[in-house]
This record gives sequence, C-alpha cells and structure tokens, in this order.
Amino acid sequence: MMYHSHVLVCAGTGCTSSNSLQIIENFQRLLAEKGYDKEIQVIRTGCFGLCAAGPIVVVYPAGVYYSHVTPDDVEEIVNEHLIKGRPVQRLIYKEMDEKGINTTLNESDFYKKQHRIALRNCGLIDPENIDEYIAFDGYKALEKCLTQLSRDDVVEMVVASGLRGRGGGGFPTGLKWKFAKAPESDVKYVCCNADEGDPGAFMDRSVLEGDPHSVLEAMTIAGYCIGAQQGYIYVRAEYPIAVKRLRIAIDQARDYGLLGDNIMGTGFKFDIDLRLGSGAFVCGEETALLASIEGHRGEPRTRPPFPAVKGLWGKPTLLNNVETYANICQIILNGPEWFASMGTEKSKGTKVFALGGKINNTGLVEIPMGTTLREVIYDIGGGIPNGKKFKAAQTGGPSGGCIPAEHLDIPIDYDNLIAIGSMMGSGGMIVMDEDDCMVAMAKFYLDFTVEESCGKCAPCRIGNKRLHEILQKITSGNGTEEDLTRLRNLAMVIKDTALCGLGQTSPNPVLSTMDNFYDEYLAHVREHRCPSHQCRELTQYFINPEKCKGCTLCARVCPVHAITGGRKIPHIIDPQACIRCGTCMEKCKFGAIYVH
Repeated sequence: MMYHSHVLVCAGTGCTSSNSLQIIENFQRLLAEKGYDKEIQVIRTGCFGLCAAGPIVVVYPAGVYYSHVTPDDVEEIVNEHLIKGRPVQRLIYKEMDEKGINTTLNESDFYKKQHRIALRNCGLIDPENIDEYIAFDGYKALEKCLTQLSRDDVVEMVVASGLRGRGGGGFPTGLKWKFAKAPESDVKYVCCNADEGDPGAFMDRSVLEGDPHSVLEAMTIAGYCIGAQQGYIYVRAEYPIAVKRLRIAIDQARDYGLLGDNIMGTGFKFDIDLRLGSGAFVCGEETALLASIEGHRGEPRTRPPFPAVKGLWGKPTLLNNVETYANICQIILNGPEWFASMGTEKSKGTKVFALGGKINNTGLVEIPMGTTLREVIYDIGGGIPNGKKFKAAQTGGPSGGCIPAEHLDIPIDYDNLIAIGSMMGSGGMIVMDEDDCMVAMAKFYLDFTVEESCGKCAPCRIGNKRLHEILQKITSGNGTEEDLTRLRNLAMVIKDTALCGLGQTSPNPVLSTMDNFYDEYLAHVREHRCPSHQCRELTQYFINPEKCKGCTLCARVCPVHAITGGRKIPHIIDPQACIRCGTCMEKCKFGAIYVH
C-alpha cells in the first residue's frame, strides 16, 4: 500500500513513559474516523536521540519535527497539518521553527555533528516490523557473508576496520573474533552483553528498542565466523520494551528463515535465545555474565583462560556488547576502509553516548571518535542550563572518572580519556555544573559500587566499604587530612588487587576527583565547608534581616519548626534544629535566605 504521508512517533522508553503509545493510538483512531488511514501511515519507532524534546513526532515527507507532543495535541496535528497542510507552529521543535520547517534534522545543531551508524535505524523504522529493517538493507550483510565471503574473510574485515569493543574495555573486536575462531570445538557460543548497568547509561537499551534486528544479524554473522550454532542475548529484565522487541524480532527472523536451520538455503545453522538478568551490576563483567547464563551466581572468575578459549559451559565463547554488534553489518556492507576512515588513529568509527545531567539537550548522541568534549557539551548538548558554568563530565560511570573544564578540548577516544584519569566505558556521560560537589559525587558512585559488589574478593567487598566510610566522614564534616592520605592509598590498593575489571576500576571516581578537585577535599577537611553547599552536614542556612519581610512563609513550610519570628519581623533559623532541607530557601520570595 502506498502512503503519501508518514507520521513517525517515538516509542522508546523515555517517550513511552510520557504517553507516546497513547499518541500513536490517537493518531490511528482519528485518521481512521476521518477516512485518511489509507493515505497516512502511523509508524512506531525507536528513540530519535533528542530525549529532552520528547515525546517526538515527525511528519514526512516534509520532515516537520514536533516536540513535547501530548495525546491532546494529536487532533490539532491531524486537522491542521495532515488534512489542511498547515503545520502546527506551537509544537514545532524550537530550532526547526527558527530555521524554517524545511530544515532537515541533519542540519539542526543537535544532529549535524553526529554520524549515526549504530543508531542508523533508530527513529526511522518500526522495530517490530522485519520488513522495514529489510527495506533498509537489513540482512544483506549476512547474505554477503554466507554466499560471497569465507569465515577468514569476514574476520579479517572486522580486524581491518579497527573496531574496538564498545562495552568499556575497548579490546580490538576483530582480534577477539580471531581468538574465538581458532580453537577446535564441537560446540561454540556467541553471546551479547545487553546488561547495561551504569547509572545514566541507556545506549544499548535504545539500540535494542529501535533496531533489534541489527544485533541479531551481526550475531549470526559472528556465529558463521567462529563456527557457532547457538547465541544468547543477556538482557536485563528492567528493559521490558527491549525484551519484548527482541522476542518479536527473533520470532520474525525464524519465520523468514534468517535464524534456525539452513539459513538462506546455505546449510548454515544458527539460533538465538534470550536470558534475562536480574539487575546485578557485576553481571556486566564477562565471566560473571556467562556464569549467570549457566544458572550460577553471577560472580567473576580469574582469567586466563579467557572466554574465547573456555567460556559458556566450558566451550569457546565470543562475547560482545550491543553497540559493538550494531556496527558489524555496516562494516561488511561498506567495507572496513570506510569505517576506519572515521575516528582517530587508535580509535576508529563512532561512539554512542548517553548525555545526561546538567545539560540542555539530554539524549543519545553518536559522534566520530576524536570529537572534542566541548563540541559534545556545547554544540550538540546545547550547553549548561540557566547560564551555569561547566564543571566536569563523568564518563564511564562508576568505573570512570571526571573530566574537568581544562580538558574540554581533548579529542574523545579510548587512549585520551585514560590518559586524563577517566575512561570511555559503555558510553554514559553525566555533565556537572558549578553547583555540584565533587566529593559528594565520588561518594555517590561509591554508594553504587558498595551496593553492587558481588563480594567474592576482599579488596572490592571490604575495601570499597572502607572508601565509602572515609568519604562519609569527610562529607559530614569530621574528616582530617590524614583521611585524604588513607583515601588515596586505599584506592590504589583496590585498583591493584581486586579480582575483576569492575573492582579494579571502582576507585576511579575517587582518584580522578582527588586529582582534579583536591581543593574541594581540603575545604571539607580543613574548613569543614562544602564550597558547593551540597553536603548537608556542612551547610548552614541564614536569613538576611535586611531582606526578610517577615511574611512567615519560611516558618510555615519548615518541617521541623526551626524558624522563628513574628509577622513583619525578620526571622531567625535555629542551626541546632535545622535539618538543612533547603525548603525555606526554595520558597522564599524575597531572596532573604542564603547558605554558607
């Protein structure tokens, strides 16, 4: 059926939580009622990337980009735009409206510096319709591998592309495939790590929600290369939309003969099943993940042997993460030279980041390796809200470190980030402004690490607990300079002695903040003061008597009745009773309350 217009509606997790499914239903119902359902097609898509503007609706062929759409807005879009041809100006994404509605998405500030490879189909196709994936060259790479290329040819293409693992470690993908192909074994496995656990990271989730077949196709190619017949996707159960779409995609691929026996009539056999994780952060580590698939407690083991030699059920196993697989088919179709032409000398291609925190344009961005942090924060991310100053960006989640403003112009790649005390990680990027306390930030990540430690090794189980206790002592105003020495020494010991990569990198937030913001640590222990006023025990609220009008609002909202004073008389805060919740300052209409 030929349609003259298409309405694409984001149905990723973010927009779904803001009623995008109801928006889709309203479009379909109204178009059917008005007799336009045979002319205008409504398509559910994955994430467009610009989550700050969601829910997002894009109308083609004009490419009109609507933001912050509600179910109640649908009738106006149908009547004015789809029927009368008059776009609804109040809903058009601000930048598109300023530049003219004929501006394409790729010309907008958020998108023009991006290069979408892993995210190429997200926001463009219906992830629950295999025909749409096939229409965008889906499964052509698999066909090329099975009919034109030998197993060695494919492995060499991945090696030549320079693709490195996007799960955090950055190990050369082609080399890993070569290692998994080498052992002789009657059984081998291909696994996908979709257990995305870093706080603030949602890159893999969005790929699975928006383009699940890209991962299935790449895993099947990997199975062909290493001689495996079975694959497993280990995906966290907290991703219900991703799990649902993966199940639909697997069933569709089986129905089309793209999974199972005799794929494409070539005699090659390969199938994929799901295994659901229950939210243990440590299961993002490869050996813990494989143990969990086997039904055991998710704990890492010593290496060697590596999974490529002895992995799942003791058999050679290839394990890559979602984003790594999402690049494979484009490398096969376009050639390794095409992929290697992007990025830096040692970090080829693009990288997806989940941009969050104190940033105007929160969402998913995919940039060529070598793009500077300044370009990501200010050109793509739209800068810091409310005119605040950029302070730092945390990359790599609990395993990474903070990047201060002095490194804003550093090209982002694996080696550069490690050189300044951070790491690429899976791709979370949390932006902090001048109001954030870096000591409290380090404590936040240690909170997470202590909670998520599997407990198998003492350095992680006990050492991180001691790190957290020292940070708690410092942020509560009881720290000493000796504590700072103990903090650094203990962090280095954990880094050198923990069993797995997660434990070894867990002190990074502490070490990087001490390296880059040591003055804040000193203020906490020498002056018993938090410069950012974020540590509650080190913050005291005062009322300026010259500004206070005696309206009594602050006294009325104080939950512990710590504020006294009569009407039209300056009020006073009792520092002993005050719990430092900040409600009084938030409610004061005269700016009379301040912190010190």
